[in-house]
Amino acid sequence: MMDLTKPRPFPIDIPFLHDLGVEFLGMADGEAQVALNLSERHMNSWHVTHGGVTMTLLDVVMSMAGRSLDPDARGGVTIEMKTSFLQPGGHPGGRIIAKGKAFHRSRTMCFCDGEVWNGDQLIAKAMGTFKYLRRLDVAQKMEHGADRDAN
Repeated sequence: MMDLTKPRPFPIDIPFLHDLGVEFLGMADGEAQVALNLSERHMNSWHVTHGGVTMTLLDVVMSMAGRSLDPDARGGVTIEMKTSFLQPGGHPGGRIIAKGKAFHRSRTMCFCDGEVWNGDQLIAKAMGTFKYLRRLDVAQKMEHGADRDAN
């Protein structure tokens, strides 16, 4: 069982998430969680969490939930995403948590849903479709690159 109370390093480097301050809490068995401590830079003109921040959390947590089901995937590309905003997301000093779950998958696609919570308040819900990207055979690619360089 994952300990979702302690942030840990993201499994892959995503500079945009690092810049926002997103914390990776875990991913396994078709589920994932991330969190964000809110500051002024995350707010819109009404001083509540910007919808783009909320959608970013939903996008990444659903993709990670899907990716956790396929050990050969090096990532998931968003094909489509629908988001419903239920209430304002939070204020500076607050903390929101995004939870994602994969509910169906095929060989190349995964269907997920996600939620963003501010304490016990549901802020937003989303559903998305993600295409798996396969891991590259790095050794083979390096070998071909070395052959080109030698010519």
